Amino acid sequence: MRRSTALCAALIMLAALSGCGLRPVYAGGAGGALAQGLNAIEVAPIQGREGFLVRSALNDRLGHGGAAVSNPQYRLDVLLDDQLEGLGLLTDDTIGRERRTLRARYQLVDLASGEILLDATAGSDAGIDVVSSEFATIAAEQTALENLAQQVADRIVSRLTLTLTQR
Repeated sequence: MRRSTALCAALIMLAALSGCGLRPVYAGGAGGALAQGLNAIEVAPIQGREGFLVRSALNDRLGHGGAAVSNPQYRLDVLLDDQLEGLGLLTDDTIGRERRTLRARYQLVDLASGEILLDATAGSDAGIDVVSSEFATIAAEQTALENLAQQVADRIVSRLTLTLTQR
């Protein structure tokens, strides 16, 4: 009796779920509409080392694999703001902790019409311990920048995915 009740409940839930309008975002795999749309986005050059890192991460996530987009339908313009600030003073008035913040303002432009389809921001930050070794501190700052570039690229691509899905 219990088993049949659980089975009936599961069938009712499946029927309700199929009628709610949910559909897979990446339906069709690499040949699907979303994958084709993401692959048709050309990422404009971005200034600085942090720009190189973010642009490379974006191209990886958009499926370009380092190659130029052959027939772009969209252009992604990105402006970055990279800040490194000292926090936490130690007893000898030296900085014991830093915070690195990477913010991006980006626009998705339809190349055919020139219309801005998306104008948004994304960002992330990381804490860095300042240690007695200057080399170790610089290495930690660079690692933080590399990680932040990946996180910002993930957030941008997630928002691009939503925008292209709604079109």
